[in-house]
Amino acid sequence: MAHLISVNVGLPKDVTWQGRTVRTGIWKHPVTGPRTARRLNLDGDGQGDLVGHGGEMRAVMVYQLDSYRHWQQVLGRDDLAPGHFGENFTVEGLPDDEVCIGDRYRIGGAVFEVTQPRVTCYRVGLRLDEPRMPALLVTHRRPGFYLRVLTEGEVEAGQEIVKIADGPERMTVAEADGLLYLPERPRERIAAALRIPALSPGWQGSFRALLRQADAPDGAAGNPGLNPDGTDPRPAWDGFRPLTVAATAIESRSTLSIWLADPDGAPLPAAAPGQYLTVRLAPDPGQPALLRSYSLSGPPGAQRYRISVKRETHGTASAWLHHSLRTGDTLQTAAPRGAFTLAPGRTPVVLASAGVGVTPVLAMLHALADTAPTRPVWWLHGARDGTEHPFAAEARHLLARLPRSHTRICYSRPRPQDRQGTHYTDHGRLDPELVAGLGLPADADAYLCGPAAFMADLTTALTTAGLAPERIRTELFGTAAGLTPGIAAPPGETPAPHPPAGLPGDGPAVAFTRSGLTVPWKSEYGTLLELAEACDIAVRWSCRTGVCRTCETRLLDGAVVYRPEPVEAPAPGNALICCARPDRDVVLDL
Repeated sequence: MAHLISVNVGLPKDVTWQGRTVRTGIWKHPVTGPRTARRLNLDGDGQGDLVGHGGEMRAVMVYQLDSYRHWQQVLGRDDLAPGHFGENFTVEGLPDDEVCIGDRYRIGGAVFEVTQPRVTCYRVGLRLDEPRMPALLVTHRRPGFYLRVLTEGEVEAGQEIVKIADGPERMTVAEADGLLYLPERPRERIAAALRIPALSPGWQGSFRALLRQADAPDGAAGNPGLNPDGTDPRPAWDGFRPLTVAATAIESRSTLSIWLADPDGAPLPAAAPGQYLTVRLAPDPGQPALLRSYSLSGPPGAQRYRISVKRETHGTASAWLHHSLRTGDTLQTAAPRGAFTLAPGRTPVVLASAGVGVTPVLAMLHALADTAPTRPVWWLHGARDGTEHPFAAEARHLLARLPRSHTRICYSRPRPQDRQGTHYTDHGRLDPELVAGLGLPADADAYLCGPAAFMADLTTALTTAGLAPERIRTELFGTAAGLTPGIAAPPGETPAPHPPAGLPGDGPAVAFTRSGLTVPWKSEYGTLLELAEACDIAVRWSCRTGVCRTCETRLLDGAVVYRPEPVEAPAPGNALICCARPDRDVVLDL
């Protein structure tokens, strides 16, 4: 018979960690007497990061005394006490390999339902002063689990835990945790997990992504359940190879297209519509090479690649490409990469762009005209005027081949010679008000590319119009927003990327393409993630031990070694920077 050994609560507080301030509710302490279990948590309890913890489906965290005994032996600890793992209920019984998702229990006057395993993150390692802990919880199959409160009521240490219903499919907490985090994922068990109504929406979304991957004909690598952007197809080649400039073309006042071909005339590997190329440029032989990424804008099945480059006011790379590059020159080029790609299917498609953001969605338009002319397509584009409207004629030609297409072209400042009805449809910006009036179908798949504010506004407009968030994909030029759970943002403006403080390192060169920074490796930084943080580069992470894959980054060139080894290897051509060090010069898509 299971029993509630301890009830533990704690409010969020600020703690210092690696020179930063972390807001966390991981510190839980036993309380005496009854506590009311409410819909969102126990009285007196709270969570510091509601993205990963807390809420209705994660109201109460449970951990077992048997797991305490296990960790006392494995870690050689004698100081572990109830609440040490951030749990609200310390219990005797209810092991992770027996409790099932959807099981229901009565404790005192409250009724609970098991919703998901613990979400592994760095804060449990912070609490235990054991950085490996997020990975150990997964590999030792002892994550603990969350409860939803079905009936509010008082609970108290010492009470009996009475099982009142079995969850469907009889999937244990340990099995569900392994399906998401460990390499072996039988399709039938993923499908079974999705038949459990009690499973939390976040885990359902992860398992739906894994099921789509299992059913995909290409068998993409990676784990879309944890990191959808880490599931690119294997790159067509490793590192950089020379491609010849076959032709150039002016597309607008500020946009130049460059056609790249194999030096020997062989067809180039096909790129997915929406992907990009990274090129290594040497405008000044006496200075370090520049690395830049540009979306492919040409037909995906063409034997040559076309990239299109906007001339930036202070852009060294774009200025050199516009003014110095000549036909017959050679560019060192990495293979097509990127997860912002057109998904096959029959659903309606919304392609929305602003300025040079048209490039990846134009490749998608080519693909639709060539392979799926019956799909309904909404082509939405915003430009300043006709001189800054690249590919206008090319897009009109492609749309004419799509009988179910709809077009809205917005000029914010049209010239007198720009004719409404011919060159553009609307005077003004492509904004949420216009999108709201389009009558878009809720099952449409939307692809957005342009400035960050443009994509944020249109994403809001599309969700308001009824599109599910998972149907809206965005591509951002430049650095993506960081994700540092629980870390308080430093006061003032975020500094631009810069070399780390102190003397330069003497190790392999580490290039961050989106940040325009190359620095030598310093062994004092244990991982590439720590080096990026020292350079104030926007990074994304959660566990910092190779479990959650939040930090998974495209490795455009070079090789890494892992210390420690991740729970599951990343997709080919990617790296888990939270536990990786450079084995030689590396180029990261950061």
